[in-house]
Amino acid sequence: MNSQWSRSGLVMAMLMAVVDGVAADQKEPTDGLLELSDTVVIGTAEQELKQAPGVSIITAEDIKKRPPVNDLSDIVRKMPGVNLSGNSASGVRGNNRQIDLRGMGPENTLILIDGKPVLSRNSVRYTRSGERDTRGDSNWVPAEMVDRIEVLRGPAAARYGSGSMGGVVNIITKRPTERMTGSITAFTNVPEDSAEGVTKRTNFNLAGPLTENLTFRVYGNLNKTDADDPDINLDNTTAVTSNGAPNVAAGREGVRNKDLNGLLSWALDQRQTLDFEAGFSRQGNIYAGDVGSGSTTALEEGNMINGLLGRETNTMYRQNFAISHTGYWDFGTSKLLAQYDNTRNRRFTEGNTGSVDGNISASSEKRTNSLDNYFVQGQLDLPLDLVFEQMLTLGAEWNRQSLDDPQSINQQVGGLIPSCNLSGGGRPCLIPLPNSAAGARPTDISTDNRALFVEDNIQLSHDWTLTPGVRLDDHEKFGLNWSPSLNSAYILTDDITLKGGIAKAFKAPNLYQINPNYLIGSAGNGCAAAVSSTNGCYILGNDKLEPETSVNKELGISFNRAGWRAGITYFRNDYDNKIVAANIVTGVVNGTGGQFSNILQWDNAKDAVIKGWEGNLGIPLLGEAGETLSWNTNFTYMQHNKDSDGNPLSVVPKYTINTMLDWQATQTLSLSLTGTFYGEQKPRVVNPNLDTVVTSESQLRPREAYHIWGIGGRYELTRNLTLGAGVNNLFDKRLYREGTATNAGANTYNEPGRSFYASITASF
Repeated sequence: MNSQWSRSGLVMAMLMAVVDGVAADQKEPTDGLLELSDTVVIGTAEQELKQAPGVSIITAEDIKKRPPVNDLSDIVRKMPGVNLSGNSASGVRGNNRQIDLRGMGPENTLILIDGKPVLSRNSVRYTRSGERDTRGDSNWVPAEMVDRIEVLRGPAAARYGSGSMGGVVNIITKRPTERMTGSITAFTNVPEDSAEGVTKRTNFNLAGPLTENLTFRVYGNLNKTDADDPDINLDNTTAVTSNGAPNVAAGREGVRNKDLNGLLSWALDQRQTLDFEAGFSRQGNIYAGDVGSGSTTALEEGNMINGLLGRETNTMYRQNFAISHTGYWDFGTSKLLAQYDNTRNRRFTEGNTGSVDGNISASSEKRTNSLDNYFVQGQLDLPLDLVFEQMLTLGAEWNRQSLDDPQSINQQVGGLIPSCNLSGGGRPCLIPLPNSAAGARPTDISTDNRALFVEDNIQLSHDWTLTPGVRLDDHEKFGLNWSPSLNSAYILTDDITLKGGIAKAFKAPNLYQINPNYLIGSAGNGCAAAVSSTNGCYILGNDKLEPETSVNKELGISFNRAGWRAGITYFRNDYDNKIVAANIVTGVVNGTGGQFSNILQWDNAKDAVIKGWEGNLGIPLLGEAGETLSWNTNFTYMQHNKDSDGNPLSVVPKYTINTMLDWQATQTLSLSLTGTFYGEQKPRVVNPNLDTVVTSESQLRPREAYHIWGIGGRYELTRNLTLGAGVNNLFDKRLYREGTATNAGANTYNEPGRSFYASITASF
């Protein structure tokens, strides 16, 4: 255990020890917009952690008031500590933004559905800049089928294991009901600018009893958002291709969703329930010309990006099967679940090098990657009365990931076999290189991880709750990793509560980074200059990597009285061993005409510090505790978010403020006004250890601060018919992607303009 963890843990323990008492769980909002439910008896550690400072709960009612356009990330981003970003500061996949918790990047955000990990994005190859051509895993459940979303940031997320260093987003679906119910919803979002994509969504839900002991739920969803026009960013582009055609940064891709899911719940007796679940989802893109450089290549008449615009160039098929058992016993409760999910990632073959990653043509053929994920978890919750009242949790997990990617692994390297015999001199290879002949290398790789975790929710006194925990992961390739945690809550007065936590978390390298047969190229920007390279470079997988780790700390204070709510939280993450394409030349690849390419390798090369503040303020204006009219605001301030080279881990705003005026005008009519203020976003800086990444100060352009407003309302026309409507981006603040790859600075994504949405729901 490192000294930093020991010192920080001691400070936190001393801070919490100056007071005495048990934290009776307050009805307290975590973000200024949403509230957590009361806890009247001591709960499990998991339940207690969901009331930590860095936790937000989004309810089904919140989603109805502010429906996302296509993806649940649209509403998750309204929580404190949350933004949407690419997985690096490069801006390469600027319009494929995903959920980013506390600036740690999407790859450090773990997505769960009903507590089970969703890892489909891991089937998409990982490029040198740390990007994937994916929208992430937040769009597998339609918005109307969500019961609630739990957003856990910081120490509260450590118990979930690898990949949760930034936090966890747990999407909880609606359960079967005791009486027959059903609904059908139609939703559309129409932009004012015809160059932006229209959204249409239709889904249904049916649930109820089949027999005295059997209940069921089934839902289906069809959802389509059209792509932006290919020239939407033309007026903001100055670069041209070699033949003089505009080299335009691509707009947002479209997406097609199809989902079907069924759940059967069997009450074996009064103590036991057995659930069976199966689902099938399909997500296909609608191509807008985006390639790894962010460019649409060329807008030449008659050759609109090789005839692929508007077509589906990549499709993800996800199938999941799960069985779970819950038991309520005299000694406590038990939970056991097992899930298998398979993702087939089918897409056109792509260029091998980073600069043309995603560079496809209609003449290429589609290939399929396959990712299998096996997950088993068991948990016991045991109430104890040993000195103090407490709830002890004992748990175990097993997870296996298996990836087969023939298209990436079996590509020949520049059409050549890697060689260390560079004509005219050069350094020898320091590592063995894979044979590049097609079909000569194993195309699959798998890893197993086993884990034990112990947590205890201890009621030390009437005002003080202490929640220690520890997780031990035994990774097949990286051995033992300890993740200890300590969280605590203290009631200072009836209205004021002090909460804090500290936890260590880890992330195992992904299946591409550790694969010694994975060799991906880069065209030259940022390639190491230690040995002059005339033809870019390649990055080789490294099975000697170490896991990334972080120590996450937070301390917050909250106030809650008669609808008045306020809170502020300080957080800090110390991020170590970040894996990057290191600037170490380990060999060369021969080329034609005397050209050659350096071989680099993934390595644990960077550290980073992320720290900032989150807060909330809720003001009741009318009605008891603001039930008629309330004004709620939350904010995030990123004080520091840089690695050891001075580059941000991901491009996020300096501050984000979300505010909402919520008015229950009548029993059947609700209205809301929302606003979001984004601070300045700064891009990466030039790294002196690499070749020039950005060539001039004018290309390091920040994205200036801006704000967006929206209005919406819902009206219950009858008991069984509800109408919704609203305007997104009320004042039409449009932002455009201003360049390709790093030359856009932080201006790497489109912010869509004013749009009008409407929905209708019929239910029984």
